Amino acid sequence: MNLYGKSLSRTEVAALSGDLSQFGGVRLMTLGDGAERGVRLLEFRSGTGLRFTVLVDRAMDIADCEYNGMAVGWHSPAGFRNPALHDYEGEGGLGFLRSFSGLMVTCGLDHILFMEEVETGSYNYGPRPTAAHSIHGRVGTIPARLTGYGERWEGDDCILWAEGVVRQAAVFGEDLEMVRRIEIAVGSNEIRLHDRVRNRGFSETPHMFLYHINVGHPVLAEGARYLAPIRDVIWAGHAGSYRDQGVGYRTMPGPRAGFHEQVWEHDMAADADGMVSAALVNDALGFGFEVVTRKDQFPCMYEWQNLQAGHYAFGIEPSTHHVTGNRAARDRGEMIWLGHGDTRNYDTVFRILTDTDAIAAAEARTGAANQPTDDYPDISGAFPAIPGRARNEQET
Repeated sequence: MNLYGKSLSRTEVAALSGDLSQFGGVRLMTLGDGAERGVRLLEFRSGTGLRFTVLVDRAMDIADCEYNGMAVGWHSPAGFRNPALHDYEGEGGLGFLRSFSGLMVTCGLDHILFMEEVETGSYNYGPRPTAAHSIHGRVGTIPARLTGYGERWEGDDCILWAEGVVRQAAVFGEDLEMVRRIEIAVGSNEIRLHDRVRNRGFSETPHMFLYHINVGHPVLAEGARYLAPIRDVIWAGHAGSYRDQGVGYRTMPGPRAGFHEQVWEHDMAADADGMVSAALVNDALGFGFEVVTRKDQFPCMYEWQNLQAGHYAFGIEPSTHHVTGNRAARDRGEMIWLGHGDTRNYDTVFRILTDTDAIAAAEARTGAANQPTDDYPDISGAFPAIPGRARNEQET
């Protein structure tokens, strides 16, 4: 492994301390005060200055994330609230906003985006012909069953890992399971996330999935740049007032009082391996954050600008579906329908960009040289068809 500028064998690392935890490791803790009281978390330290926490009791989402004391992940005023305090259906379906914080919040497993009421005939239960979904679904505040965590040696490389199972289920409703595994090599700044979603039930069940990845200051700052392989700007939630706030998609301002969130959907170009890289970078600090996904797993990507003073955040949001939502996915024949035992896999990398060389490499990976140079590019409104979604051609 590479530690402190040296390449060290397992034996050499062992000789330098009484335990690897002096340099890095993963340990289980419980938060003890306020709205967070009772939430279990896993703290990862990779030995490079990277530290992040995984909320076991909130779908194993990533909460804190910092590098050498500089924050990467966003903390909202809501904090990392104990899910026992969460009211999923509260405030007309916007209760999610009282439990929304951290570097990554998982959305799904059967619904994402705004509130909608949709048919539930596949569950064969007459008293509940429809389901009223709140914003971004239920999964993000369901506690995981922690199946393991620790260290795994592969020769002279040490991998820190954790795995848990999150089950979203109801009688006469969905029975979906997400198995999440998070890994990072000691000496590395790359967090690797693997999710497997499976239908444990015997009813055909819709599946939608989104990562709400939230980057805060100091990565987000005045002049920070969004790098992404954008080949088309499909949609903007503020299309009717496109330039009124004076903030385009590419270059970020500092915090602004009264700023109204802006959301964009971009069509991204994948590289030769089918990967899509997107990043937010602060050139003044030589610091940034990159997200790498697979186009075949997450064909859609949103950009979230919450630049309001006191909330100041930037979101990179890979999604299985277009921003038009649940009913539109059904109408377009693009809903993912899972039969008994059907699964979907998702493989994602989060990468800390620690200097100008790392930013330059990310800029090359993202293909940012080809992204629109205008901060206010034309909006096409042309949502590309998502292949392989017709019920008779879906693959597990």
